[in-house]
Amino acid sequence: MAKYRKILVAYDGSPSAQNALSLASQLAREDKSWIKVLAVVPPYQGDLELIGVSGIKEAITGPGQELLTEARQLADREGVHILTNLEQGEPYEQIVHVAEEENCDLIVMGRRGKGKMERALIGSVTARVIGHTGKDVLVIPETSKLSWENILLATDGSTCCDNALARALEIAQERKVKLNAVSVVYTNDEFYALGQEIVKELYQEADKVLDKVKKWGGDLGVQTELFVRDGEPHQAITALAAELPASLVIMGSHGRKGLTRLLMGSVTERVIGYADCPVLVCHLS
Repeated sequence: MAKYRKILVAYDGSPSAQNALSLASQLAREDKSWIKVLAVVPPYQGDLELIGVSGIKEAITGPGQELLTEARQLADREGVHILTNLEQGEPYEQIVHVAEEENCDLIVMGRRGKGKMERALIGSVTARVIGHTGKDVLVIPETSKLSWENILLATDGSTCCDNALARALEIAQERKVKLNAVSVVYTNDEFYALGQEIVKELYQEADKVLDKVKKWGGDLGVQTELFVRDGEPHQAITALAAELPASLVIMGSHGRKGLTRLLMGSVTERVIGYADCPVLVCHLS
């Protein structure tokens, strides 16, 4: 099923997190899903028994409780009921753990701004959650909306992208919308020095990737529109997303082994950092 039934929203009170909760509430109303909102506070490493350090636990957890009160007020305005959770520890570890423990099928997180650092790294918590979880992750920019009207799948034909393709087709079929799909031929200043035959082969490979999208889509009765672009992959994807304009970009992650736990694929990470619309990262089943 394309619809998500259990949604975990990571909430830190920032404008991007507020927008993430607002759009998750919209999704919950549409699909009759339930939402759990998680706030994470840092652990206290000292000795709680020290004389004169009374109420230290309350001092640490108090800000987290205030965040959850704020989240409940926002949810009330959105007309949805939420469950809340307060945890202590490393934020990304707690988000991944709670999503697994509660059997959530979607994690929703905000993306702060489009400054140089955010564009490059998208925020260490977000990147690490995506790198460590097996759940789908929806990353929402601070001022974006959520719509299914014009979704764009970015695929290179790899196994992780096939999983994203399957999810994208489920969404398109469920929402009765067309699926746009793009495959990017990586080019740089030395690209055309490779020779015309190699260049031709690379474009043919991109066409084959999109042929799979068309075939799978046809089997499900989903209309597809296919694009081949060249250049730096993240730039080509975000440029097409702006051109359409896309309401949602869907991509695959690159597994959870070694460095990919931290980097989770530079193309995916950079698309999240630069895209103006929400980005849904799908993991291997």
